[in-house]
Amino acid sequence: MHAVKDSGTVACFGSDGGSVNISILGSAGFLGRKIAANLAKNGTMGNKPVTGLTLFDLDETPKPTAAFPIIAVAGNLVNLPVVAIPPDTDVIFHLAAVVSAQAEADYELGRQVNLRGTDAVIDGCRRLVDAGREPPRVVFTSSVASFSGGQDAQLQDDSRQIPANTYGAQKAAAELILADASRRGFLDLVALRLPTVIVRPGRPNRAASSFLSAIIREPLLGLPADLPMPDAFTAWVCSPRRAVDWLQHAGAMDTSLMGLDRSVNPPGISTTIAHLLQALEEVKPGASALVQRTENKDIANILGLWPAAFEAIRARTLGFATHEPLIEVIQAFVEDDLAATRAERGMF
Repeated sequence: MHAVKDSGTVACFGSDGGSVNISILGSAGFLGRKIAANLAKNGTMGNKPVTGLTLFDLDETPKPTAAFPIIAVAGNLVNLPVVAIPPDTDVIFHLAAVVSAQAEADYELGRQVNLRGTDAVIDGCRRLVDAGREPPRVVFTSSVASFSGGQDAQLQDDSRQIPANTYGAQKAAAELILADASRRGFLDLVALRLPTVIVRPGRPNRAASSFLSAIIREPLLGLPADLPMPDAFTAWVCSPRRAVDWLQHAGAMDTSLMGLDRSVNPPGISTTIAHLLQALEEVKPGASALVQRTENKDIANILGLWPAAFEAIRARTLGFATHEPLIEVIQAFVEDDLAATRAERGMF
C-alpha cells in the first residue's frame, strides 16, 4: 500500500500494486465469516487478487477453501499475537468487539476489548511501519450506537457523536484514536458506523438490537420470538450482503478524498417494526404470528436513544452502494443463511 504520511491522505491500494494480503480480526463473528467466504470464493478485493488471508479470533476460525493460503490464529485481542497481523499485511478488518448490551452489563470487559484491543491493533500497525512497510488499510466497524437523538432524529453527516450507552462511547473513542493513528501515518483508516445488521444468521447474541434479527429469523425457523419494542419503533438497519459490500469497498477504496475525517455513515435503510413484520408476512405468510410482544426496559433504555435515520450523503459520494428494499433483505436471509442456521441448531 503506497501512502503519504500527512493528514492521512492515502490514495493507492495493495503493497505491490497487484495483490493484497488481508487480516480479519474478529473472524469468527458472522460478518468476519462472510467476508472470509466472499474473499475465498472470488479471490479478489477491489479488483486485486488476494494472495493471503489471516483469520483471528478467541478460538480458531474454520478456514474456507480458497486458491490462496489462509491461516487461522487464536488469541486475545488485548494481547494481540504478532502473527495475527503478518509482516506483509495490506488490509486489516477490525471487527472484534464486545457488543452493546454486554458492554453495558460488563463495563470492564467492554473497556478492555473495545478500547485496549483497539490500542493493540494500532501497535500491530506501527510494527509494520517501523519495519519499513507502508501503513496498512484498517477498516473499523463502528456503530450507529455512537450517536443518540432518538426516534425523531435524522442525522446529517457532520452530526456530533453523543453516545448514550457504554458501547457507543467506546466505539466513538476508538474512532478518534484510530483516526489520530491514521493522521500520524501508522495506518490508513476507514471507520464504518454500521447500522443494525439484519437478518443475522445463527443464534441470538448479546447485542441490545439482537431482537431485530430474531423477530425475522426465529419465525422463519418456525420458532417464537420476543419483541421488546412497540411496532412503531423505527430502526436504522442494513443487510449482511450490503454490510459485506461496504466493508470490502472500504478495504479497497481511494481514501485521498476523505482528509482527516475517516468515519462514514453508510447508506442504510430506516424501517419500523411494523414494516419489518409486513415484509416477513410477504415472504412467509403467517410467520409474524410467532412474534410475542414483551417488555424489556433495559433494551428500551439503550435503543430508545439511537437515531432512527441518517442522510448518509457523504457515503454515496465515496462510492458506498445504496441499500436494497426491505423485502429483499429477508429474501436474502432465506437464500444465504436459513439452511445453515437450521443445520447449526440441529433442525433438520
